[in-house]
Amino acid sequence: MKVTDVIVQCLENEGAEYVFGIIGTETLDLAESLSKSTKIQYVNVRHEQGAAFMADVYGRIAKKAGVCLSTLGPGASNLLTGIASAQLDHSPIVALIGQAGLERQHKESHQYIDIVQLLKPVTKWCSQIHVSQTAPTMIRKAFRTAKMDKPGAAAVTLPENLASQMIPNQPLPVTPLPEIVPTTHSIITAQSLIEKHVKPFIIIGNGVIREAAVQELQTFVETLKSPAIHSFMAKGVLPKEHPNNYYTFGFKENDLVLPSLEEADLLIVIGYDFVEKLPKDWNQKKLPVLHIDSLPAEINEYYPVEAELVGNLKITLQMLNNTVLPAKPWEPMGKLKEKIQKAYQIKPISNKSLTVETMLHCIEQHTSENTIVISDVGAHKVSIAKTYQPKKPNGLIISNGLASMGIAVPGAVGAKLAAPNDTIICVTGDGGALMNFAEIETAKRLGLSFIIILLNDSMLQLEVQQMNQKFGQSYGADFKNPDFVKLAESFGIKGRRASTLADFDTFFKEALNQSNEIFLIDAVLESGRSPLLQPE
Repeated sequence: MKVTDVIVQCLENEGAEYVFGIIGTETLDLAESLSKSTKIQYVNVRHEQGAAFMADVYGRIAKKAGVCLSTLGPGASNLLTGIASAQLDHSPIVALIGQAGLERQHKESHQYIDIVQLLKPVTKWCSQIHVSQTAPTMIRKAFRTAKMDKPGAAAVTLPENLASQMIPNQPLPVTPLPEIVPTTHSIITAQSLIEKHVKPFIIIGNGVIREAAVQELQTFVETLKSPAIHSFMAKGVLPKEHPNNYYTFGFKENDLVLPSLEEADLLIVIGYDFVEKLPKDWNQKKLPVLHIDSLPAEINEYYPVEAELVGNLKITLQMLNNTVLPAKPWEPMGKLKEKIQKAYQIKPISNKSLTVETMLHCIEQHTSENTIVISDVGAHKVSIAKTYQPKKPNGLIISNGLASMGIAVPGAVGAKLAAPNDTIICVTGDGGALMNFAEIETAKRLGLSFIIILLNDSMLQLEVQQMNQKFGQSYGADFKNPDFVKLAESFGIKGRRASTLADFDTFFKEALNQSNEIFLIDAVLESGRSPLLQPE
């Protein structure tokens, strides 16, 4: 059996359902081997970045490693942004990358770059197959590494001259990942720390969702009855109306919860990733920390750990909940919850203008729990993080580690394949949309259905806001757009243009009824009523 046949057997053994990518000369054997698989669907995409984004979002929702594929050189470098995004957002992906034959890697050669060295800074583990018989071991290690501890990216490169070599190896057995749990002594220490403090504040990160510990987290919060906040990527861990839910934190400006954090005397930080917001931005007073996570705390002067519980979050919280925990009810001063609800427009207001916030309320009103919103990166991401309240964990997918523009459209493909029975809604700005708009063809070819809400203001709004604030004017951040409705129709999908909230409400309900189609709503915001791009 040739090496690539064995690799495909290994992928099947790992439970892979999809491989997203673009083939090239160096991966022809792998493509041929994939063509014979009855368990894996190969999804040929329009750009390798899109492949990595699809694998990323698929991995987050399916709770398994997404797989992406490219050839050498530009194919590998095109994967880079998506791989880095998955790594920083702790999404499990495995990248398979073709490479020049071993015989030409010691000298300057056409399309040859050292892919391993390129990817090492943005992966948990990256290596090249040097001996064909080691292929099964390396594929097993890639998947295991991608999923263990805090998940992330792993990559394996395959030199062209090894791809068709014949080897006898079989896939290695997939064994469960070890479950690390805190010691009884550390649980008692954590319990004592909570007992001696009067005003604990609970900070929740995406690790709670990744490790399926939401129910245990809710039990913990309801026992303590202390205020709780969550990061961008942890939205949905507490119901919208939960009495202890003080919503999202981590904003660069006007983060209303920060003064109230300083009222606390203990921060209980659960499953939080520093990549979303460094402690110096939210713990200036250097309040003591109870660290609860799958990995030990990072050394940081603004993160003074007094006790830490390290291990599987679900089991850790179960152990903590089984102790006698005291209730620690308290409310931040100044009617904080009401203040946040009003400022972040969490509850619908009388405004009938077409804004990101009013559209988000429309989405909330008309959708069920089985809805996943994919947010692209831009000014609207901040609005979504503030206003939108998903009805379930992982009901909102945000890139907040690398914060990669262009993730939303390919992310919607990955989301629909991972959750085919859910309503998938992609919210993107006009800047991010055109970065990977071509993946609509991929989605159409696959027969997928989702809704694209395209926020059309003919500018990079976040950068315009920042430059105006800093310099009093903006430069280099505006552009003209094509007719997105016609562009959508050219891909064979339905498009509607909304200029009012009433239009949007009508078209959104129409889109929900088109359950077997891709539907694009071109939402023309007030600031973006510039002429369409016209041919010369």
